[in-house]
Amino acid sequence: MYSSGNTHDKNFRKSAKTVGDVIGQYHPHGDFSVYEAMVRLSQDWKLRHVLIEMHGNNGSIDNDPPAAMRYTEAKLSLLAEELLRDINKETVSFIPNYDDTTLEPMVLPS
Repeated sequence: MYSSGNTHDKNFRKSAKTVGDVIGQYHPHGDFSVYEAMVRLSQDWKLRHVLIEMHGNNGSIDNDPPAAMRYTEAKLSLLAEELLRDINKETVSFIPNYDDTTLEPMVLPS
């Protein structure tokens, strides 16, 4: 989300687009696990500070399931951006992704 500019100060983007970008660049193992992680990172009853802001039904504290990714929109929270702020300042090592088309960080700079 950070590398595609989906930041807190921009408009929300369809979750399905973000999931597709992640699958294509970093995690080619199915969309459900990526979307499930996005949803969990947006649930304020599970995390003290959310890392993803989400519009639409992202589940409930009563374990109601979230809406399908085509109905929700998401973007990074300000806190998530702070965790990634120095990623382009050579503070962490990068390794090739699964198909050697791009690099991904080994750890977050925070």
